[in-house]
Amino acid sequence: MARPPQRSDPFGAFLASQALWREAAQGGEHAELSLQDINEIQLLLRGQSVIDWHRLAVTSDEDVVRLLALNGLELSDPRDEARLADLRQQAVRYISDVLKLRLDDTIADKVPWVQLPRIASGKAGAHQRQACTVLKVMHILYHLEAREMRASLAISDSEIFSLVEESVTRMFDELRTAGVPVVEFSWSRKSKESQLTKLLLKRETNAARVFDRLRFRLIVRDPDDLVPTLRIMLHRCIPFNYVVPDQTVNTLIDLHSLKVLGDTTFDTDAANHPQPGNEFSGKGFHVLNFVADLPVRVDALLPHDHDERRGRVVFVLAEFQVMDKRTAEANEQGESSHAEYKRRQHQHVRMRLLREPRDG
Repeated sequence: MARPPQRSDPFGAFLASQALWREAAQGGEHAELSLQDINEIQLLLRGQSVIDWHRLAVTSDEDVVRLLALNGLELSDPRDEARLADLRQQAVRYISDVLKLRLDDTIADKVPWVQLPRIASGKAGAHQRQACTVLKVMHILYHLEAREMRASLAISDSEIFSLVEESVTRMFDELRTAGVPVVEFSWSRKSKESQLTKLLLKRETNAARVFDRLRFRLIVRDPDDLVPTLRIMLHRCIPFNYVVPDQTVNTLIDLHSLKVLGDTTFDTDAANHPQPGNEFSGKGFHVLNFVADLPVRVDALLPHDHDERRGRVVFVLAEFQVMDKRTAEANEQGESSHAEYKRRQHQHVRMRLLREPRDG
């Protein structure tokens, strides 16, 4: 069978549809924060899970297209349409057969899939709650099956990391050109020595728990640029629904500074839980640090006999560090400096490895 034609994608690994770039060209990046924007940013800053949300706040089909694109899917591609239909059927079977919950036929299979996020954003009612339920299960299924496919592919981490690095770099070059106040943008891969140190510091010495093997650092000009920049990142390459829960450290942005429009935001119980900081950082160190599992299109790396039912997306964990220029400069002074941070880490590892048995 002939291989399907490759999609022309301006960012390679990420499915940034032309609709998203038309939005930027029309000044959409400088628009006032919508309720959906605010909730996405608050989820990121608090390290919450979308599974705890009770509804979305999308207001147009364009919003749905954006969310799909960020998750590596495009409705105009028949393969992606078929993938969404299969995920929906699996979700409905699980909800009905395993959880024994009744779903209205409208939500189960009658309305087009693209309408489900709009229904999940409506007023509270049976259909709204059911649409949320289906979307949450689809979200987990999509991630689970992509992870399973990644484990079976003969593709190295280095190949996929290169795709992500190239794509994110090109994206930030475009943002700079568009006038976004990016002072510094850099990326790195965690060395084996750094991974070893991190695992020797953690109680759960499991390499799968090292989330920051691929890291991106972004410095903007002023503190007031932080929230608008997060909005752009969530519109361009980071799907809010795959921000890794409980991995955010935010000692930089005041959540109360976000302007709430109209309705209240979708707080969850997790909103009141204190965020643990990094015990090895200096007392004056301030940062926004979060981890996202990025959906990456690997069309060009798939074998010719690839089973289309398994999709064309894998996930890559990446750490993002965001701050303003003044904070970045202060973080390199005294006990907050990176050299002092590494010294404290290494001292702790030495103490842990050389610990003597307790008496008695």
